[in-house]
Amino acid sequence: MRLTAMTDYALRLLMHVGQHPQRLCTIAEVARAYGISEAHLMKVTHRLALGGWLETVRGKGGGMRLALPAEQIHLGAVVRCMEPDFALVECLAVGGHDCGCDDTAPPPAGGCALDGQCALTGVIGGALQRFMQHLDAHTLADVLPGAPQPVRLLRPAALPTAAA
Repeated sequence: MRLTAMTDYALRLLMHVGQHPQRLCTIAEVARAYGISEAHLMKVTHRLALGGWLETVRGKGGGMRLALPAEQIHLGAVVRCMEPDFALVECLAVGGHDCGCDDTAPPPAGGCALDGQCALTGVIGGALQRFMQHLDAHTLADVLPGAPQPVRLLRPAALPTAAA
């Protein structure tokens, strides 16, 4: 699974703004800090504001700030809002966002020839669920510089190989 660039930019933008709670940050400033297009960041900022994580102030001297304390911004919720879908395989295709964003897409058409005979959907769905639960367990405060590092999982033991 790979997250989109928009999700990456959203998380970076939130981290930058979260590091400067005492002032408004601008799109131009964030774009320079991360080498990201201002046009892309405008789209990201709009979606994050719709989701309730950013507050924007228009006009001269305007900018953006977190709409909530960093401890209340759960990474899983941000990822769910920014990603167009989580269809790791076609049979998991679902459309829409659950954060109030207005950018919903219908699920792709088509069906699975193995419908009703395949356990892969459950395995992939379980992996996705654990991935999202892990993100849900962390907030923006956890990933800001100076935050205690989350516990790292041990590498799984090598899987046995099939005999030739």
